[in-house]
Amino acid sequence: MAITTQPQVTAAPAPTVRPEPGASRLLAQRTLFAGPTADVPAEMYSSPTRGVAVCERDKVVLDGHAIVSTNTYFGRFPASYWQRWTSARSVELEAVLSGTGLLRVMASDSFGTPRTLTTHEVVDGHEEQVTLTLPLDRFVDGGAMWVELETSTAGMTAESIRWSVAALKPRRATAVVICTYNRADDCLATLQTLAADRAVADELAAVYVVDQGTDTVESRPGFADVQAALGPVLRYVRQPNLGGAGGFTRGIYEAVRNETVERVNLLLMDDDIRLEPDTVVRLRALADRADEPILVGGQMLNLLHPDRLHVGAEAANLAILRAGQPVPDALTNADVTEQQQDLRIDGDYNAWWTCMIPSEVVSRIGYPLPVFFQWDDIEYGLRARAAGFPTVTLPGAGVWHADFSWKNWDDWSRYFSYRNSLITSALHSDFDRRRITDHLARQLIDALVSMRYGLAALLIRAVEDFLRGPESLADGGTETAAAVRKLWAEHPETANHPASAVPGVRSVDMKRTAPGGNPSMPRAVLAKRIVTQLRRRTRGTAAVSAADAHWWHVSLFETAVVTDPSQEGVRLRRFDRDTMVRLAREGGTVLWRLVREGGGARDRWRAALPELSDRQTWSRLFESR
Repeated sequence: MAITTQPQVTAAPAPTVRPEPGASRLLAQRTLFAGPTADVPAEMYSSPTRGVAVCERDKVVLDGHAIVSTNTYFGRFPASYWQRWTSARSVELEAVLSGTGLLRVMASDSFGTPRTLTTHEVVDGHEEQVTLTLPLDRFVDGGAMWVELETSTAGMTAESIRWSVAALKPRRATAVVICTYNRADDCLATLQTLAADRAVADELAAVYVVDQGTDTVESRPGFADVQAALGPVLRYVRQPNLGGAGGFTRGIYEAVRNETVERVNLLLMDDDIRLEPDTVVRLRALADRADEPILVGGQMLNLLHPDRLHVGAEAANLAILRAGQPVPDALTNADVTEQQQDLRIDGDYNAWWTCMIPSEVVSRIGYPLPVFFQWDDIEYGLRARAAGFPTVTLPGAGVWHADFSWKNWDDWSRYFSYRNSLITSALHSDFDRRRITDHLARQLIDALVSMRYGLAALLIRAVEDFLRGPESLADGGTETAAAVRKLWAEHPETANHPASAVPGVRSVDMKRTAPGGNPSMPRAVLAKRIVTQLRRRTRGTAAVSAADAHWWHVSLFETAVVTDPSQEGVRLRRFDRDTMVRLAREGGTVLWRLVREGGGARDRWRAALPELSDRQTWSRLFESR
């Protein structure tokens, strides 16, 4: 394996694709009884409902008079999704049983009502091989399958429980693509987890790590062990920072260029996730067995609260530039040890914390847009869907990712969210300029009244660059990112401070305040707050928690010490009349331009899409760095 240590762009060597034997069965899922690490809740894998059972990763040992169920997040087989997206008519359950007891296969419907599919009893067994064929015939609207194990007087051991379907064609090569930027320890941990599961790692054609940072993954002592474990499968590529879009696209670019088979799965994966390796098995199996090429995405579980599901499946409301909207009936911020996903639902796209894209999609629609980061995955999913490639967000195929509620969206990266959401809306909606402008105007006023002047400045710059057109993406975002960071830093309220040492504020003045409730007449309250601020009739200094930092509360004070959602520090917001008035004028001007000039900008973005997503465009960006 060739490792590059120079900052210039380097081409990765071609992956070695192992031809797979012509097996008649395709492994779809493993039933595991414990997580890959000790800090993962065991209840997400198996649930002892009676008696005593010892749950290991691939084995469970039940004492007498015990019951263990896998009616859990990772324990359920998503039968509805397999019936909907594949022509498989049955799934085989294989298990190795020892001792005396009962294996029961259960199923649910779209309402979550359980039923028994079949049972198998073992008496004084010794590593008895059990194979049960289960029909995939009553799950169109929803439902899953799972295993229950029960003993009476004697104990039983169950291990190596596998779900498989008939394989109709040779399996596709799968290339993992991980984009990383100065998260060396997180990325290394993800690689270590992947490499440690040999049943998963040995089936991969390549693992591309596109390192765009200055604190590199290869600098860590554990990298050599991962390199040895993965061998020639690992492809480590160094390049300057082109954002998430540039990092992921580089991996796609290399995998497609080095492809030695007809088709390849491109499994995109964030560097800072906590990986469940069996998620790779599940995504790959559904993608390989699907009757038509589909994108298959993993669900996001909260890293700090690992038993909570972020959202079951997502949609985007391009009329108000909102992504991450739960589709109807999707679970949101749900405790998956208490709630199950029985109803089959369809998402519009899947974020790239983990998402598998077949290479046919790249051949048909091109590459992601060079938008640096934010909305690149959303735009690509919507573009794929428009071309006939739907996205399936697969229940039970999850990874843990940093909780969004603990991230501060008042950040320099919001520029890219504003600009790229406009681009996506222009490309994939009717682009109702009046409605979009009204939405942005509300956000601008919210930022100004809340004394978030840096955020307001980012919004204005984002709209200006959208109106400037496709040439704003010419450099892939490197120069833009630097300019946006500089603009952001010019506003003092954007800096985080320790709560114990807020500059210019005495601790005695930081009395915490809370709002009396949500305003019943928000427009009237907003007008009143603006007048109060402009006439300098606000109160003195107050401390405001992250949960209470609404515009109608923060705007009551001349100075607000607001807790950052990360809980790592506070932001110091001070009212600045001159800045507020200047940004309001600039914002009003650019939003009026959006109404008048937005149609022309939309047409230019649509005309430029083929070139922006072309391989030659990315070749130029990679070679110029």
